[in-house]
Amino acid sequence: MIAHFSLRLIFGMSLMWCLMPRGQVTSGFFRIQMLVVLGLSVLSALTLGMFTGDSDEQLPALLNMQVTTGLCVVMAVAAFFGSVMWTLERRKAGGWFAAIIAAVSLAVLLLSFPRIGSFADASEWLRMLSDVSSAVILGGAMTAMLLGHWYLTAPTMSIDPLKQLTCYFGGAAMLRLLVSAIGLAMAWGSIGDSTHSMWLWLRWTAGIAGPLAVAFMVWRILKYRNTQAATGVLFVGVIVTFIGEMTGSLLYQALWKPL
Repeated sequence: MIAHFSLRLIFGMSLMWCLMPRGQVTSGFFRIQMLVVLGLSVLSALTLGMFTGDSDEQLPALLNMQVTTGLCVVMAVAAFFGSVMWTLERRKAGGWFAAIIAAVSLAVLLLSFPRIGSFADASEWLRMLSDVSSAVILGGAMTAMLLGHWYLTAPTMSIDPLKQLTCYFGGAAMLRLLVSAIGLAMAWGSIGDSTHSMWLWLRWTAGIAGPLAVAFMVWRILKYRNTQAATGVLFVGVIVTFIGEMTGSLLYQALWKPL
């Protein structure tokens, strides 16, 4: 579960780098972001073997452990060279390394973990969509929060990138709501345990309602150009998003339905 969570965070963060207006953000921000992903890539490579499951619905992953570990190493190397490029102000090259990390992490995320059905099954497509939506909401929360902190070192920077990331975060929360609602409808008959009900309540309160409320509040705060207050709220957004997605992972391992 640690590797899965780390890979979702890597893809979400790198996707945000590709989508945000990088020209309006100083290079130091991306250098540090690359180093964060470097650490997450190493963590993923070291913990891949911890993802196990015993459900009869599982099918083997499309990529074996050796290939997956190699791809994690590729991401780590790309993140290292990306940090070098951003340090040297080679913005175009840094952008290419961000795209490489996003593409590789997406492939690993979707193809390296046990499947719950064939690609002809709606449940498998929902599982992949759930992984992507989870990655985007995690990456949106983390990248926006770290960018908010970056305004302390670059106070003259435009707030447009933070506004844009807030929009992405809010959109990701709405997508997560839709995917989780479909998963909940499919798994409703399987939820009879009081523990599962408690997890489900926490997952929806912290992981769905929380991010939506945070995105709305940050958007309102940024109208007054108060980046420090927005960053504080985004920090809360990271916490509730992490709680919600970790709880969702526990429910997935228990019920094999993306909730």
